[in-house]
Amino acid sequence: MVAKILDGKAISAEIRAELKTRVSELREQGIVPGLGVLLVGEDPASRSYVTAKERACEEAGIYSEEVKLPADATHDEILGVVRKFNADEKINGILVQLPLPDSSMEQSVIEEIVPEKDVDGFHPVNVGRMMLGLPAFLPCTPHGVLQILKRSGIETRGAHVVVIGRSNIVGRPLVNLLSQKSDLGNATVTMCHTGTKNMAELTRQADIVVAAVGRPDTVTADMVKEGAVVIDVGVNRVEDASKKRGYRLCGDVDFDAVAEKASAITPVPGGVGPMTITMLLANTVESAVRAHGAE
Repeated sequence: MVAKILDGKAISAEIRAELKTRVSELREQGIVPGLGVLLVGEDPASRSYVTAKERACEEAGIYSEEVKLPADATHDEILGVVRKFNADEKINGILVQLPLPDSSMEQSVIEEIVPEKDVDGFHPVNVGRMMLGLPAFLPCTPHGVLQILKRSGIETRGAHVVVIGRSNIVGRPLVNLLSQKSDLGNATVTMCHTGTKNMAELTRQADIVVAAVGRPDTVTADMVKEGAVVIDVGVNRVEDASKKRGYRLCGDVDFDAVAEKASAITPVPGGVGPMTITMLLANTVESAVRAHGAE
């Protein structure tokens, strides 16, 4: 069996085209969706992510405003920027690029964002609403995974899904969303993590395996049944002297070997990654619609 490649770039482009049309319609009504971005410090990966998000906003017609603070910015300085965005009517969504240099600040900073502008879906209010199946901004990466499955015609209803990873950003929300009675869920879901015994026995039962642990080769071919769908959320740097940068990117799945058994699989890069930014844009547009009562 040769697995179908689930092309996150193509699906992302499809959704962004829809968003661009929607933003154009909103602009005709005098509504310009706006994203406020806070970057603290000089982490190269964070800078790259922020630049990509701002470029995506521009392409979609979304207004974006960036505030950059030094790595030694105080807690009060960071909260001050968030409060400014909270009060700014031009800003419908707020993105605080994580991780912060001082990770101990992160939860209080997230909680300072008004839930109506929490387009990352990290505020406890949005997390709680999501858990209850109420309207909420869904966290971007899990929502991106669901959209890949839906737009690829992969049925989740009644499927057994094994999610490997229990982070608050991906694993836990994905387990909740997949188990909800909805068009994007209705699955039977098993969560695996570092404390799981005999993980391979569980993954071999799965119709869909989602790997989100941040460790290369976590999922090998012997852990996947024939015809399973495999979603690889991981992005890892592996040393590779043959590459100009001295490293290559890979996921949590042994791609080449697993692709010979799976019916469909996401690549890394080019799978889940492009969807994360796209769903951030979607949440920002939705926030603008809600704020203005637009149709």
